[in-house]
Amino acid sequence: MDLADNIIIKLKKFYKNKKTFLHEPFFSKIDVSSLKKCIDSTYVSTSGKYLESFENKIKKYTKAKYVLLTNSATSALHLALISSGVSRDDEVLLPNLNYIAAANCVKYIGAETHLVDIGEDLGIDAKKLDCYLRIITKIKNKKCYNLKTKKIIKALVLLHPFGHAADVIRLKKICNKYKIFLIEDSAECLGSFYNKRHLGTFAKIGIISFNGNKIITTGGGGAILTDSKKLYLKMKLLCRTGKINHAWKYKYKYLGYNYGMTNLSASLGLSQIKKINNLINKKRTLFRVYSSLFKNIKDIQIFKEKKNTRSNYWLQNIIIKNSNSKIHNKILRKLNEHNICARPAWVLLNNVKYLKNSPKMNLSNSKKIYTSLISIPSGPKLIN
Repeated sequence: MDLADNIIIKLKKFYKNKKTFLHEPFFSKIDVSSLKKCIDSTYVSTSGKYLESFENKIKKYTKAKYVLLTNSATSALHLALISSGVSRDDEVLLPNLNYIAAANCVKYIGAETHLVDIGEDLGIDAKKLDCYLRIITKIKNKKCYNLKTKKIIKALVLLHPFGHAADVIRLKKICNKYKIFLIEDSAECLGSFYNKRHLGTFAKIGIISFNGNKIITTGGGGAILTDSKKLYLKMKLLCRTGKINHAWKYKYKYLGYNYGMTNLSASLGLSQIKKINNLINKKRTLFRVYSSLFKNIKDIQIFKEKKNTRSNYWLQNIIIKNSNSKIHNKILRKLNEHNICARPAWVLLNNVKYLKNSPKMNLSNSKKIYTSLISIPSGPKLIN
């Protein structure tokens, strides 16, 4: 019996031979009731009481001073990049193991993606990044210049992958050292903490996702977290078409975007957030179940939270030891053939056609990890 078959036997017994999905949304009667009340109110678009209530709930939960609700985390990240001062021909540092939305947002602005490597925690490798920047950059007039391209490295978008904390404290220090604006991509991290502080609140701007596959959902949606009133007010204007408030006149300060969350989506978020602690408890229980299932399979490691962090375990991941692309693909194919929804990590950004010419450091860690990581079913419905 090979490794793939061993994994399948363990999982099918736990799933009781039922087809499983990677991460289903979790709905209950209170969600239906909240949506109905919103529909009955007729305020289903970008104004209404549910928006303010949901913002306040996210503020209270994350301890962020300001929260701006958006129609997606991609929109939130786009606004964050614009507000951080990134402009055409600047460079933005991104981890190579990453969801495509971050790179797309950089391209929307006309800036250049600059790909950096990750470490064993799946987040950006702080030590490797520091050594790299020391060699390829020069600080002039409080700006970080790439000596090869002559462009300014303006920002770093730090992904906290799969609900787990990256080395945000160290990376924040590096960004301060090299005059680089730090943005936390905490899209998957509602309910995840580092030193008891919510992810997305270490940098000046953090973002969260409420997409249908996230730990709670608004159908589609996101949020920006910040402690800066100045940044908040700017992003709020940009989010709402750049329109200045007036009783009847249409006046605009910026080229803005129609990125606001709807009141209907917020009403779903408001009912969903009530279940956040229960959902996280189920997902942490699921991690323990998987750890027990695979404890006697020497070639598998369940990815777990590191010291001083508390993960929401959004996606459960297995690491195949001594893996390669052939072994990786075989396991993925067999799992899916047995109705077990398993996925690799996102495609590495250096392999995306329109990003291949991006400046980059040595990316050996991300290439190795890609062929060893598999995401397995992670929804809270798996725990009764």
